[in-house]
Amino acid sequence: MKLDETKSPPIILIVEDDQAIGEVISTIIVQETSYQSCIVESGNDALHLLQTLKPEVIILDYRLPDMTGIDLYDRLQASNDLRTIPVVLTSASNHQDEIEKRDILMLEKPFDIDDLLDAIHQCVFTNTK
Repeated sequence: MKLDETKSPPIILIVEDDQAIGEVISTIIVQETSYQSCIVESGNDALHLLQTLKPEVIILDYRLPDMTGIDLYDRLQASNDLRTIPVVLTSASNHQDEIEKRDILMLEKPFDIDDLLDAIHQCVFTNTK
């Protein structure tokens, strides 16, 4: 079987309303992995983009301007097309009950670069089993 050399690298969707944090995460992903990244700043923007984009992983901030990261996660889980996309939730606050109830991978802000990369690799590995 011949590999398609024109295939684009897999994409990680970053849903983060703080532009500076989104850019830092994006830079880390592009420089340290074989993935590309795409940043949106709201839950509704993410839902709109996910109509045409199927990312490998979603890095999702808890506090968004139009809904919480948990709200967006629940909407993803309600969709047959989107529920299989692994999610890493990031937050500076403790929302342990909500996170444990949904079995979401969580990174507490501020997080270490290695922790972010480990979370991405864990999601990709789990999703390809």
